Amino acid sequence: MANHQDYNEAERQRRIHLLLDRLPIKVRNAVQWLLTPERRWIRIPIAIVFLIGGMLWFLPILGIWMLPVGIILLAEDVPLFRRLSASLLAWIERRHPSWLGLDKPAQ
Repeated sequence: MANHQDYNEAERQRRIHLLLDRLPIKVRNAVQWLLTPERRWIRIPIAIVFLIGGMLWFLPILGIWMLPVGIILLAEDVPLFRRLSASLLAWIERRHPSWLGLDKPAQ
């Protein structure tokens, strides 16, 4: 059971890094800084701001890209969001691999 959980977490981390590589460099660097464990008390409020900004995607500057970033940030501290982010990232890899910078699979 532990090996399965370790594998799932490794896959989630791999997909997170693929997604982060698609972000603008300044946002990517900021998110990577926030993902370090000692930044928990900064990460949680910022994750909530990203989620709210993602819900307001139709406004200038904000975008739907903010939703998965907020979920990924919250997933570091909230197990429910960890499962949600793992499922979301697996779905993205299957259905929209180009979002993670992967080539489309041959059909």
